[in-house]
Amino acid sequence: MIELKHVRKIYGSGQARVVAIQDINFKIVQGEVALLMGPSGAGKSTLLTIAGSLQKPSSGEVVIAGQEVSKLSTRELSKLRLSELGFVLQAYNLVPFLTVAEQFQLVDRIKHNGNLSHEELDKLLQRLDIKQLLNKYPNQLSGGQRQRVSIARALYPNPSVILADEPTASLDSERAVAVGQLFQQLAQEYHKAVLLVTHDQRLETYADHIYQMLDGKIQVADN
Repeated sequence: MIELKHVRKIYGSGQARVVAIQDINFKIVQGEVALLMGPSGAGKSTLLTIAGSLQKPSSGEVVIAGQEVSKLSTRELSKLRLSELGFVLQAYNLVPFLTVAEQFQLVDRIKHNGNLSHEELDKLLQRLDIKQLLNKYPNQLSGGQRQRVSIARALYPNPSVILADEPTASLDSERAVAVGQLFQQLAQEYHKAVLLVTHDQRLETYADHIYQMLDGKIQVADN
């Protein structure tokens, strides 16, 4: 569903020039969970945001659902992200003045069709143990609760590709296992393509492929 072809990302110039990503070729395919691991500063989050078209590469191509991103208009790219991609970012990206229930209602206003049914959403909320939080605002939630709400909201539009940056960082072992099992089920049973950027070794059990990133380069760590 997503392919990166000879992608490089360079920040700054001259003595301030930093090569964040070096000539990466990488695929995220349906039906599989891929883990991208490595130390802080290795380029993992940069790769994730480029794969999700949230920022542009300095060179190379990004292909999402068969479409080369650089050839799309801003409107076409926004539509593609809305229909195909689900983001779970470290900043949670929850609207502070909306309750948990209203976060999902906002998605309905933006994307009118193809979202999870009420029954499917109810099952998701129960699985993530956040159904009791529907009337709470983000500032009334713990970090782990906000993280689980962020995951649910990313999955609610029923995207083909799920891109998650440290999705279990604030979760205890029991809930981290539940989230890992959920991503695995989404890949295997619902044919989603899942990329998890993480330091969390607890998620390795649920991955089809594990990649290691270091100094802007990527290599297969395990299969």
